[in-house]
This record gives sequence, structure tokens and C-alpha cells, in this order.
Amino acid sequence: MKFALICLSILVSCTLASAQTKTIKIDGSSTVYPITEAVAEEFQKEKKSTINVTVGVSGTGGGFKKFCRGETDVQGASRPITKSEMEDCKKLGIKYFELPVAYDATVVAVNSKNTWVSSITVEELKKIWEPTAQGKILKWNQVNAAWPDADIKLYGAGSDSGTFDYFTEAIVGKAKSSRGDYTASEDDNVIIKGISGDKNSLGYVPLSYYMENSKSLKALAIVSAQSKTGVLPSTQTVENSTYFPLSRPLFIYVSEKAAQKAEVTEFVNYYLKNASTLVPAVKYVALPEKAYSMAAEHFKKGKMGTVFSSGTHVGLKIEDLLKKEASF
Repeated sequence: MKFALICLSILVSCTLASAQTKTIKIDGSSTVYPITEAVAEEFQKEKKSTINVTVGVSGTGGGFKKFCRGETDVQGASRPITKSEMEDCKKLGIKYFELPVAYDATVVAVNSKNTWVSSITVEELKKIWEPTAQGKILKWNQVNAAWPDADIKLYGAGSDSGTFDYFTEAIVGKAKSSRGDYTASEDDNVIIKGISGDKNSLGYVPLSYYMENSKSLKALAIVSAQSKTGVLPSTQTVENSTYFPLSRPLFIYVSEKAAQKAEVTEFVNYYLKNASTLVPAVKYVALPEKAYSMAAEHFKKGKMGTVFSSGTHVGLKIEDLLKKEASF
């Protein structure tokens, strides 16, 4: 009898503990993942297991599909919500906060043993990646006659990736407009492995992933209409917007319904309060303190919607973003 009472006591205790643990569901961008994961880890340490934060990696597009079905509380995004995603959310009455959390850059990288290229123009990148290049632009010397007569092996983001959307819009001129005959993945580590394993490779990855693997990769300086000489990706060139057009803000989206839960509000406030410290710790570029305080104020006052309902977001500076009015 005594044994039975002990077992019952343990069962009740476990059940109560389980009931008291609240869960926050997050999914989305592989680019934003390291930031959100770092925030989640520190937040959970502080909460001592009373709040469980799960962080998935479905890619920005895959994450928005779940978010707009109401399956997740928070969505990480390496590009703004699209018009079709806005419509998907609207159909099910999903309203949301759009909160910038960091800067990032898309790095165009080659193998560390590549000796023939150190900079590349936007025009050359377009020639490589535009849809009409498929099956035709297959060698380095087809892009630039000074480069070798060798096969060019391409690696890049998959179609569910926000990096894919941003890169194609910035380089080709239209989001999702790309050749298809390349090794694609929503997992940036797969792309890193591909580039580092082939001397004739070229691909694109988020800045933080490049920095973690800079010994096996070489970043190319980007020559654009804004810069006659190539500009390499770095914290400084991202902050001052000279790394153009491949610098971009990163976001989290928080559903209105989720924000009504105390644990989600607490997590989002913690995120914005500590991002300036945790973002650089995982090798991303922090926003100005004013940006985080403004985002926190928008969240507190219930300012929902997106500032990207129209127009391009390529090369948009964070101070300009924060001045724009949100809408659905």
C-alpha cells in the first residue's frame, strides 16, 4: 500500500510538472536559426525548464507554410513575407508582428584552392545564375574569358530558402528566378561541404556559415553599380551598406494569437533585449540599439503587419525599414 502511494505521488508530481512546462514553437529560416537557437538556450536557462522552446529549420518558405496555418508561434525569416504568404495568413485570420533582429550578408564563395578569381561582378553572377544559363553556361571561361576552360560546379540554396529568394531577386532581378541545374539545399552545411570539396565550385551561403568555414572557402568581392572596385563581406561593409546588393535584414514574425500567451511575450521581449549581445556571438551583425528598442515598442503597442506589402527590399537600410508603416 505504501509503495502504491509513493508511485501515485511520483505520477502526480510528474503530471503537474508536465502541465506547468509551457512550449513555444518556432520554425523557419536556417539563416536565422543560429540566432534564435542561441536566444532560446539562454532564455531556457533563465526559466529553469518552466518554458520549453523548440526551434525547427524548414527554410523561410517552409516555415511560413506552417506559420500561416497557425502551427507555430514564431517564424524565422531571412527575407520578408511574400504577397502569397500574406494571402495564406489572411485566409486563416493569422495576424502577425514583423520584427527585425539582425543583419546578414549572402557570401559568394569559391573553393580555397581557386586561384583565378577574387572578385566577381553582379553581371557575371547573373550570367551564371539566370534561368537561361541552365545547360548552357557550364564552364568558367564562358563567364569570363580570363578564367579557365573548366567545368563550374554550382551550389546554392533550395527553393524553400529565404536566401534563395533574396539572392535571385538581388542578382537576377526576380525572386525565385534561377537556373535549376545546380546542387540545391535548405541546409547551408550541405552547400559548404560541396564548395569545400571541389576546386571548380562556386556557391552562396549566409555570412555566419562562411565565417565558420573560412579556411576551406574563399569569399569573392562583389563589384556592383555602387562600387567600381570589389567589396568583401564583413561586419563593417554590411553595417554601412557598401556590400551591395547582398546585405539584408533578418526577421522573426510572431502571430497575434501566440503573442497573447505570457510565455511568448516574455520570450520575444527577451529576444529583442538580448539580441545586441547574442547576435554577434553567433557571427551575425547586430542592429543599432535604437532598432531593437523600436521593435520592442512596436510589439508592446500591438503594431502588426508588414512594411513590405509593396516595392523591393533589396539594399534596404534598417533605419528606412523602421520608418515605414506596416500593413496587411
